[in-house]
Amino acid sequence: MTRIVQKYGGSSVATAAHILRVAGLIAERRRLGEEVVASVSAMGDTTDDLTSLAHEVAPHPHPREMDVLLSTGEIVSSALLSMALHDLGVDAVSLSGAQAGIRTDAVHRRARIAEIDAERVERELAAGRVVIVAGFQGVSEASDVTTLGRGASDTTAVALAAALQADACEIYTDVAGIYTADPRICPDARPLLDIGYEEMLEMATTGARVMHARAVELGAVYDVPVRVKSSFDPTLPGTLIHRETSMEQGNKVRGIAHQSHIAKVTVRGVPDRPGIAAYLFEPLADANVSVDTIVQNASVENLTDMTFTVAPEDLEGALRVVQNVLPHIGGSEVVFAPDLGTVSIVGTGMASAPGYAAKMFRTLFDHEININMISTSDIRITCVVESDRVADAVRALHSAFELEREPAIGATQVE
Repeated sequence: MTRIVQKYGGSSVATAAHILRVAGLIAERRRLGEEVVASVSAMGDTTDDLTSLAHEVAPHPHPREMDVLLSTGEIVSSALLSMALHDLGVDAVSLSGAQAGIRTDAVHRRARIAEIDAERVERELAAGRVVIVAGFQGVSEASDVTTLGRGASDTTAVALAAALQADACEIYTDVAGIYTADPRICPDARPLLDIGYEEMLEMATTGARVMHARAVELGAVYDVPVRVKSSFDPTLPGTLIHRETSMEQGNKVRGIAHQSHIAKVTVRGVPDRPGIAAYLFEPLADANVSVDTIVQNASVENLTDMTFTVAPEDLEGALRVVQNVLPHIGGSEVVFAPDLGTVSIVGTGMASAPGYAAKMFRTLFDHEININMISTSDIRITCVVESDRVADAVRALHSAFELEREPAIGATQVE
């Protein structure tokens, strides 16, 4: 019997009508004789609403209690979807992350999955039931509820697919797959039929929100092909994320990713000596502040400036940590800029092909978009720009690299 793991995002289960549509899709697959496990997100804007409510009662909510609160959104979705399936004559059971055996570390708000004990899920499948798992959550060794970070119902689905040795993993969302850029700001963006794990991971980590980055990591580690599809038109092929086997392409750029809002922190007048970076970034890591781009200026008179970027919600915590360590590292001051964003070009082979960086920089210059910082990897070039110019940068680069003309097929289709 074919076994599939699916994920339905918040927009796919936003209302009762949406949930009934999803129930119909699952029921049809069950009637075809497939075993189905589905990870679901909270309905619509539930997570944002719960977050706002928490901040109304406590300006700085305790992370553990936030996890308990936010986990309820997915539990509501899973229970309602299970009820809808029962009404269609399909035996189903809803499980929380803990009931599904998802064990995590103890880092609240950003927990990582340590292991999955799939015994309960296997037992329910053996009894002929559809299993609906509340996504985005698990349980620590101390039996505390944890959440995996925003958008991590994807991670739940891919992890379950790996643990259950599923035949397929399908991520259902409100778009028709992975696009060459965000179609909401770039009308010429086109869906890709497939993309490799490495490229998709770079797209996800630099702002493409269709897939959670850790879900892509798990897919790559356990070789789980993941198909991203629209729950509103499931007849469309979607995008297959897999271990790419394409021949070399003329245009190495596969997509444009962006982040509309990031913050930049600069520590000025830092002594240029061994160990300073460790003294600065170890406390940030201990405070669970995730740092992205890091730039250190050339030393002048044995002093340097060290700059890094963080998500806006981490800015306050980052500043608090840096101010505490500033006297110990001998820095002169800390300054920050909260209104920045990023734009990235992503594609395998750019590092070995000349001209891509130059074309990116020239395009931004021609559109009078100032570059604050630059970071690169083998398959990505990222520029930090003013937040109000991010959308302009995405459209300009998409046009410059002619991604609207790129064939929708990017690699040999593998099922």
